[in-house]
Amino acid sequence: MESLLVFSAETADLTVQWWLTGAGVLLYFVLLFGVASFTQAGVIARATTKEAIRQPVFLLLMAMGLLLLLLNTFLPFFSMGDDVKMLMDCGLATILICSLLLAVWSASTSVADEIEGKTAMTLLSKPINRRQFIIGKYLGILKAVVWLMLPMVITFLLLVYFKVGYDAREASQDAPTHAEKMAAVWLILPGILLIYMEVAILAAISVAISTRLPMMVNMIICFGIYIIGHLTPNLVQAKSEGLEFVKFTGQLIATILPNLDNFNMSPAVATGTVVPPVYIGHSALSCLLYSGIAILVAFILFEDRDLA
Repeated sequence: MESLLVFSAETADLTVQWWLTGAGVLLYFVLLFGVASFTQAGVIARATTKEAIRQPVFLLLMAMGLLLLLLNTFLPFFSMGDDVKMLMDCGLATILICSLLLAVWSASTSVADEIEGKTAMTLLSKPINRRQFIIGKYLGILKAVVWLMLPMVITFLLLVYFKVGYDAREASQDAPTHAEKMAAVWLILPGILLIYMEVAILAAISVAISTRLPMMVNMIICFGIYIIGHLTPNLVQAKSEGLEFVKFTGQLIATILPNLDNFNMSPAVATGTVVPPVYIGHSALSCLLYSGIAILVAFILFEDRDLA
């Protein structure tokens, strides 16, 4: 009886945590699309979002992402019954890569190109300061990423739901219930949030870089940060086992760069584990911290930038 009471208490506590997580996500998007639109930065954000959506690269990335999701659904992975997990892993990676490309591309075209083309000077001649300009650009990029991810995420969830039943029929197994299909869908929902957080961090870094450097350099640096950020756990392990120089370099990189591997959901997908809401909350705080630092660096770099 005591164990049942403990289990019920833990289940109720987990349910409350998920409700709080959902409320936090809803509040974030209300602030992103609602309140921000009534400020000077919100005006710039709307223009940035419209500009990003009108770019051919937006439709190209969306079409490529949807096509890859469909191909991954019906192409066999020969994974000994783990095709659903492979679809989840590949689908999350597809959404992440497409979103990152859009974020970096939009930061370069809406910040660096406007500075080089002198259009930023025209905007700043109005009652808009440089900090509002940076914040507006960043929020506009995040909105564009949401509009890119939305159709891909909806399609991805439907395909995962379909894939569970499709693989069962192909293997001549009993048809899975609706609850079993929804369990697979529920498994990847936290991964979508983690992907968005990772994109938000790299978008902030890209905006900071765009205040000083052109597109190609921006993309190369962001790609390098993405690679190194996912290797941070290995670097931390290497610094404890290597030479003094290796230890110092590993510690420096692990301290300065964000640990993007914390936003990687592949281990959870492989083991069929649902990411707990507490982990999502800690990841959100980490995202907020690193994004805020990157935007502060963007303020500093852009403050004395000559726009004439």
